[in-house]
Amino acid sequence: MKRHGIAFRLAALILSCAFVILAAIVAYNYAYSRAIILRQSETNSRHLAQETASRIDSVLLSVQKVANNIAYSLEDASLSREDILNLNKRVIANNPEIFGMAIAFEPYTQEPERLYFAPYHFRSGGRIAFTMLGSPDYRYFYMDWYQLPKELEQAVWTEPYNDQGGGGVVMATYAVPFFRNQDGKKVFAGVVTADISLEWLQDMLDDIRIFDTGFAFLLSRHGTFIAHPNRKLIMNHTIFSLAEEMETPEFRQVGRDMIEGKNAFVRIDESIFGNERYLFHTGLEYGGWSLGVLFPRSEMLAEVHKLSNVMALIGLTGFALLALVIIYIARRITRPLTELSQSALEIASGNLDLMLPEVRTNDEVGDLAGSFKVMTNSLKEYIANLTTATAAKERIESELRIAREIQMGILPKLFPAFPDRTEFEVFASIEPAKEVGGDLYDFFFVDDTHFCFLVGDVSGKGVPAAFFMAVTKTLLKVVAEKGLDPGQILTKVNADLASENESCMFVTLFLAIIDIETGETRYANAGHNPPIHLPCGGEPCWIPPFGEPVAGVMDGMEYSTRTMTMAPGDILFIYTDGVTEAMNPEQDLYSDERLMRTVAEMPERFAPALVKTVNDSVAAFARGAEPSDDITMLAMQFCGKCDK
Repeated sequence: MKRHGIAFRLAALILSCAFVILAAIVAYNYAYSRAIILRQSETNSRHLAQETASRIDSVLLSVQKVANNIAYSLEDASLSREDILNLNKRVIANNPEIFGMAIAFEPYTQEPERLYFAPYHFRSGGRIAFTMLGSPDYRYFYMDWYQLPKELEQAVWTEPYNDQGGGGVVMATYAVPFFRNQDGKKVFAGVVTADISLEWLQDMLDDIRIFDTGFAFLLSRHGTFIAHPNRKLIMNHTIFSLAEEMETPEFRQVGRDMIEGKNAFVRIDESIFGNERYLFHTGLEYGGWSLGVLFPRSEMLAEVHKLSNVMALIGLTGFALLALVIIYIARRITRPLTELSQSALEIASGNLDLMLPEVRTNDEVGDLAGSFKVMTNSLKEYIANLTTATAAKERIESELRIAREIQMGILPKLFPAFPDRTEFEVFASIEPAKEVGGDLYDFFFVDDTHFCFLVGDVSGKGVPAAFFMAVTKTLLKVVAEKGLDPGQILTKVNADLASENESCMFVTLFLAIIDIETGETRYANAGHNPPIHLPCGGEPCWIPPFGEPVAGVMDGMEYSTRTMTMAPGDILFIYTDGVTEAMNPEQDLYSDERLMRTVAEMPERFAPALVKTVNDSVAAFARGAEPSDDITMLAMQFCGKCDK
């Protein structure tokens, strides 16, 4: 794995945080600015559409007023043909927004001999032209513009159409019915029409500029395009046919909302026009028409994108400058640390006389450099002390090894100990928990037929216990050779040990003397673990303790002697508490029960084999755990004929 220094990590962390903050600012600015632009665009398009709709409505309203006034005037039946023609022509002359006007009478109403009477004045080539509508090819009283107001008995705006009988242009007609009184009844007399050329509407919408490619369009009450930048759509397509061609059902709903005269600001999916757009539409008050203002989202948000790009550029430039400053500062801070790190490696290799780099900054780095100097001096002093202490320790360890060798040398360790004697077999082992320990064992002849053997455990560990053990062993042998009973021997040794025993050390002892001819065994116990008697061919059992105290503590104690007779093949197994109190890694004790079970399960009862079997069992149980006490064992087997 690649290792990165503090300067790199410091710069990376700060720059990462700065980049996240910069990105958050740019993103928030973009989102907030976009929301503002959308609201402003909706407001502006609403105002623009409503203003345009008001302009159109004002023209339509003025046309409606003129037509309504004419219709009201025609209720006077006294008007002559010339009056009607002059009235019609004068209205056209005084109202430039009206392209043409017709006064169409019911058949035989104005002139009884004429089926058709519909004078029509219209603009043509800068003058006012005239024609009389009505012929077998143009029976006006069957036309929509005539039939609708007649049947509804109210004024209507017709769907835009191409006028074939008049001026030959696309127009929308406002038709107003007029009536006359006959015999006190209101009778339909005809229709006054005011035609509006759609050209001026188209010119008005063309003047509306919405960003670069936005535009306005006008729909009739049935969704037909009345005005649109694409002239091919005018009077040839409806918004519904356009939605069908583009296979966009969503656009149909927009068309339905528009012809219903609803006001709305809607998003148009990019699948319709190739790019995402917004549409504001509103219904006109007159004519039943609907005005739409459409503009691309990309153009609407162009300034937002530009602002965001500028902010991002400024931010990245500042980010780059910040990176240079941070890297410079980080390197200035970490350069002394790098030098100190290299010096630390030199010091670690043993070069304590190395000249440390000079750091003059009054900060943590300067404190660290000062600490390095103190550390170097302390290491020199420590190494000097450690060298002295190590030499002393090595000397002590050497002396302890010698003491161990001396201690082990005073214990009999050559087996078989008496190869020329067949009356018995004795075997013993000792494993000190430290270099030297306090356990002891010994065996020797008191006379030709009496053999003494013993096991002891001195309190404590180490050198004091070893010295106490050596003294105890020497006293035991000296006293035992006087031919005393085991109890008398322990009494005498206890008195000698207790005398001036300021350290209050003590020793547990089990001492026995066996007559190697008869098997009679006399023994005494000074607070030692009860030995195990393994009769030949029988079950092993504990030799009950006497309940007498340890030796070396209280002067004047007297110990008793007991007697048992060992049959040929019997074994007396003596041990210290290091056997039963051995622990495994889980801190479980080996225990008296496990020892008895191990002894009982031995297939061959032979003194050396018994010691080895128990020793292996203890080692297997401990599983490498460090021993907490000395482990000492002695097995005395009386040899003779085994009675089974």
